[in-house]
Order: sequence, then C-alpha cells, then structure tokens
Amino acid sequence: MEMGGEVKVFGAFPSPLCYRIEWALKHKGITYEYVHENLRDKSPLLLKYNPVYKKVPVLLHDGNPVTESLVILEYIDETWKENPILPEDPYQRAMARFWAKFADEKCFSSIRIALFSQGKEQEQAIESSLEALKTLDAELEGKKFFGGETIGFVDIVAGWIPHWLPAMEEAADMKLFDAYRFPSLDAWAKNINEVPVIKENLPPRDKMMTAYHGMRKNMVSSATSK
Repeated sequence: MEMGGEVKVFGAFPSPLCYRIEWALKHKGITYEYVHENLRDKSPLLLKYNPVYKKVPVLLHDGNPVTESLVILEYIDETWKENPILPEDPYQRAMARFWAKFADEKCFSSIRIALFSQGKEQEQAIESSLEALKTLDAELEGKKFFGGETIGFVDIVAGWIPHWLPAMEEAADMKLFDAYRFPSLDAWAKNINEVPVIKENLPPRDKMMTAYHGMRKNMVSSATSK
C-alpha cells in the first residue's frame, strides 16, 4: 500500500543510521529513491533539507524533509500503517522509545568511541560499552526480538550490531562482543540476520572495512595531534 508523494532517502555509506531508514521502508513495502551524500562535500539539497544538523539521514516525503533517524522511523510508522513497527499499547510504545534511545545513546555512541579513540577516553568508553551491551542482553532474555516474535522499532534501531560491530571491531583490532558474555544478544543477532529486509539490505563487508580503517586512522590521528 502506498501513500501519495515521492519518497527519497538521503544517506551516506556505511552509516547504520541510514540503513535503518531503508529497512523500515522496505518492511512497510514503500518504494523510495536513495540519494547518496558525500559528507566531505555536502550537497546543496542536504544543507537545504537539514540546515540545523547538516547530516544524514534525511527522509523527503512529498517535498517535506524529516530529520534524525529515530524521528524518521516514527514518521514512517505513523504515515504508513501497514506492518507497524511500534506497538499500539501506549506503555509498550513508551518502552520501545526508551530502549531505542538507550541503544543509540548508551550503546552505539559508546562503542564508536571505544573502538575509534585512545587513552582514558577509550578506557571509559569500553567500560560503558560493555555495560550497555549487558543491559541489552538482559532485556532480550527469553525473547526472539525486543518486541516479541516479530521485528519492531528497537530491533531496527539496534539492527546494526550483528553486521557493523564485527567490522568495527576488526578495524580497531579489539573485541567487545562475544556469545558467551552476551548469550541473549547473540541469539537475537542470529534471528535478526535472517529477517529478509535486513539480510538482503546490508553493506558489502570489504567496503565497510575500508571505510572503518580510514575512520580509525583519522580519529586516532586527530586525538594524537591535540
């Protein structure tokens, strides 16, 4: 089912924040155009549609821009009602928003710092990352997905973990995640990797490695030059 209006996604490789928008649209069966952005040379359209943060992802629907990935996901769910990703129950919706925000702020952000920084900042980020992964693991105990038997809002938000995290770990020559320490999260990762909209829409591993090796080199170089 389609709602009127052209749909475009402005994204950049290999950002998992952009892939989550594509996963949600594909989950809904929505046709869209993907517009690749070079973040070192941002296009006039990106600056026009996201003048505040000047970053991706941006969803353009019928000429109206929506920014910030969690906001975009909620917009998608409210605009296209089929295959909902947020629960109907208000409390469950609130919990889904809570865990999605936790996954972004406490897990994704900490892991990026842990893997692509040095010194005391890195040590603190490693501790924070392991604690965040432990919390997610506990939340998933006894569950197939965060919301139950089918993927939902939190799964899409955290869906970067099985594919992106190993690539980031390899680039940083560091290991944060293992099945023994986080068994429920590991089982969830295997389940979500079999969901067609995610399994069939993942970035090539070799290109990810090139990007992350470059990112680590730049961040370490920046840290040592301060």
